[in-house]
Amino acid sequence: VKQYHLTHELIEEGFSISPDELAEITGMREDSTILKLHGGTSGISRKIKASLQDGINETEITTRQKLYGTNKHAEKPARSFWMFVWDALHDLTLNILIVCALVSLVVGLATEGWPKGIYDGLGIMLSILLVVLVTASSDYKQSRKFMELDHEKQKIYVLVTRDKKTKKVLIHDLVVGDILHLSIGDVVPADGLFISGYCLLVDESSLSGESEPIQVSEEKPFLHGGSKVVDGTAKMLVTAVGSRTEWGKIMGTLSDSGVDETPLQVKLNGVATIIGQIGLVFAILTFVVLLGRFLVNKGMAVGLMNWSANDALTIVNYFAIAVTIIVVAVPEGLPLAVTLSLAFAMKKLMNDKALVRHLAACETMGSVSCICTDKTGTLTTNHMIVDKVWISDVSKSVNGDAKISELKSVISERAMAILVQGIFVNTGSEVVKGDDGKRTILGTPTEAALLEFGLTVERDRYTEYNKIQRVRVEPFNSVKKKMSVIIQLPNGGFRSFCKGAPEIILEHCNDMLNGEGDIVPLSDMQKQNVLNIINSFASEALRTLCIAFQDLDEFSDEQTIPENGYTLIALFGIKDPVRPGVRDAVMTCMAAGITVRMVTGDNINTAKAIAKECGILTEDGIAIEGHELHDKSSDELRELLPKIQVMARSLPMDKFKLVTSLKSMYQEVVAVTGDGTNDAPALCESDIGLAMGIAGTEVAKENADVIIMDDNFKTIVNVARWGRAVYLNIQKFVQFQLTVNIVALIVNFVSACVIGTAPLTAVQLLWVNMIMDTLGALALATEPPNEEMMKRSPVRRGDSFITKVMWRNILGQALYQLLVLGTLMIVGKRLLNIEGPTADKTINTLIFNSFVFCQITNYLLFSLRMR
Repeated sequence: VKQYHLTHELIEEGFSISPDELAEITGMREDSTILKLHGGTSGISRKIKASLQDGINETEITTRQKLYGTNKHAEKPARSFWMFVWDALHDLTLNILIVCALVSLVVGLATEGWPKGIYDGLGIMLSILLVVLVTASSDYKQSRKFMELDHEKQKIYVLVTRDKKTKKVLIHDLVVGDILHLSIGDVVPADGLFISGYCLLVDESSLSGESEPIQVSEEKPFLHGGSKVVDGTAKMLVTAVGSRTEWGKIMGTLSDSGVDETPLQVKLNGVATIIGQIGLVFAILTFVVLLGRFLVNKGMAVGLMNWSANDALTIVNYFAIAVTIIVVAVPEGLPLAVTLSLAFAMKKLMNDKALVRHLAACETMGSVSCICTDKTGTLTTNHMIVDKVWISDVSKSVNGDAKISELKSVISERAMAILVQGIFVNTGSEVVKGDDGKRTILGTPTEAALLEFGLTVERDRYTEYNKIQRVRVEPFNSVKKKMSVIIQLPNGGFRSFCKGAPEIILEHCNDMLNGEGDIVPLSDMQKQNVLNIINSFASEALRTLCIAFQDLDEFSDEQTIPENGYTLIALFGIKDPVRPGVRDAVMTCMAAGITVRMVTGDNINTAKAIAKECGILTEDGIAIEGHELHDKSSDELRELLPKIQVMARSLPMDKFKLVTSLKSMYQEVVAVTGDGTNDAPALCESDIGLAMGIAGTEVAKENADVIIMDDNFKTIVNVARWGRAVYLNIQKFVQFQLTVNIVALIVNFVSACVIGTAPLTAVQLLWVNMIMDTLGALALATEPPNEEMMKRSPVRRGDSFITKVMWRNILGQALYQLLVLGTLMIVGKRLLNIEGPTADKTINTLIFNSFVFCQITNYLLFSLRMR
């Protein structure tokens, strides 16, 4: 056995195991022999001074971080501003211009002396310096913004027990010795050991490559950071954090690949390459024409054998003009405009409670034509209360203490005791005491609503029932749509409780409790009566839930929880009000040509009632249940899909089928919301995956493109609004950029062919290039959205980015500018009566200023709404 050294600091603080030895115990080799030598999980907890029931003391957090490390992976150092300057200086065309500027300086000083001889060369150098500094500044700011967003993505909260209290902490604040609570959909944030739990299955494929989930128990207690909880719940003792975890070691070997390019950036890079190639052809032709005319004139005047320094300077200037034409022609501002616009939108959306995880999501969201949204928490407030209860053939409203007392007066004590016991022992929620001394309920809103009802009815029994031993627990998941538990009764025997979707629980029941608390057969007529109660609750937009029980004489570890033979106890109607402003947001989507479809696991009548209240279900639309999709042929499905506005009792694969059908049959651009682990396939398949920040599991968030931090449908509409703003802003900049490129290329080329000189010099072209590529991108690409954008139809899949209207604007504006500049170039001297030795310089200055003011007009026109 390898020997590990205990440092003086560890011994002084009372710890008796080193961090490296702890990490080795829970490493991927999972050697249970070493763990047993340390006394198992309880032995390890003693050596790190952690109570398996009460957790660690808050006062020890800093000490533990110092001795055992923090739960952070080593980050790559941020790139400095000067590294971006160095990158900008590696541009080939700029390097050629630097050489031209140096040659121009040497030749200029030799021919014209100081200081006149340095003007041209120094002007080019200063222009290059400005271009480099502006480009580096822009790239540096964007990298900082993306770093901020990355830090925001890592703000993940987990449940831990400290000082006998259960509380939420950031994963970065986890320390060795923490008691961590895990449930379905969580990503394990550190290495550790299983303490207790039920049916815990974890997916370690990201670590080991093993595709089959692994069952974790007291016999196999090893848990590793980076694995995903597929099923079950558990408590875990944290034994290794940060770079000492297996996941941390893997992360330390990875290099930062930077920010991926979005589809639009890739497309515009292709456009830039084509335009650059055209610019290269024009530049070569311009240089050849200028050099040819120069040689012809020189040959006719003094002969080709007589050369001077001025001749060399002229040729250098011609070459500089040709290179500058390439610089101007290559629209490097296009990708920059996309990055600026996306980064600006991402920052604004983060302020508006939407965290964009993938850059491409911003631009794709502008093309969304269909949003498949959850009901609970997205369209509704997710603040649930039990509004109605049916028990023993009695249906009562229970939204108040007086009404609960009335219910207790008409129901027998035995029936009420069984009901309360079922609520308290078959729950995923728990009552915890906060730092302020107040008791709060942790858990999902539905579970919390039931537990709150149980506490209101019989608060005194919570502690008593909570001590009852749970022999087997099957946590709720979206496939089974129920949660089950088996408890050992104090007086002997076992009792099984199950709760979940009413139609599923009802199928498992043969009996029911009557008013005296006795078990009586559940007749077909009584079952139909219960179904009618379910529908009446659902038509009032109440979420319905059933609870049932079954007494067992014996139960062994090999047995599974029974599926049939239950006794129906009660039916709950849970109220979840619609969020304020949702109806207006749905109307905004409809006006924008975006179809909103509700996809929920709730009863179809509940779903229809909520959908009508939100404005989703119209007279032309239909509501179906998820299983109906699989019963249809392709032709039937093609006819049905456009009419579907509500899909109830939806399983994850039903949602997946809906998304794939909409994309393949109607070329829809689909956004999907999801909160559960099983929503991951639909989130991945959709064009935009939207995970819920509050109700969503970590697995759902990992597979999403955007995280809706407040779980609000209005925020989803805001993401669509910004997506459209990004798309339109980039279209405006493309119009602006291409117009400038076309005019600059044609003016210099035609002038070189007709007059023999280029009116726009290298310095002037570099100046214009800097303004249009950086300041123009900044101005046009960061315009916020307006309401007019949401009155347009979405951009369809496969539509051309540069539309016919854009080509009309580009060519019309370019023709206007060419007419103005061409007139000045050819007959400007005569029209404006410009004479004398400086006439050429004067007219060229006028052409340059006219060119600049034409771009300002061009910018103002394209900054307005495109018609």
